[in-house]
Amino acid sequence: MTQPVARTWGRRGCAPVVRVRGRSRRGVSIAALACCKPGERSRLIYRPRRDDPAGGRNSFAWRDYRYVLTAARQQLGGPIVLVWDNLTVHEAAGMREFAASHDWLTIFYLPRTHRTSTPWRASGPCCDVAGFPTSPSPPPDT
Repeated sequence: MTQPVARTWGRRGCAPVVRVRGRSRRGVSIAALACCKPGERSRLIYRPRRDDPAGGRNSFAWRDYRYVLTAARQQLGGPIVLVWDNLTVHEAAGMREFAASHDWLTIFYLPRTHRTSTPWRASGPCCDVAGFPTSPSPPPDT
């Protein structure tokens, strides 16, 4: 069995595409960090993780995120500021202790929102509600 190979490539102005080769193993999770430094090109640092066999864990644990962050720290060579959502694994006690014990890591959590208080509206044929157009009106004929 071959190891999963992961590489990114994208033209300037286009999002990079992550390609992972895992052969017959379909269960692969990827954790990624979009890294930006002033005056330098942005980077995408990521680590793939194979899902465990039947009955095992099929997603990243906080220890896996810790591994990704320490690898990013070694690659970037500077402090890391994370902006995370409120995923349960991101808010785990072990992850908070790890962040508190390392001065090079600062974590900001996005505010919690209720699904009805989001500033955007879904659009499409299944979201057509009377009084809320799903697409802009066509331009007038000239």
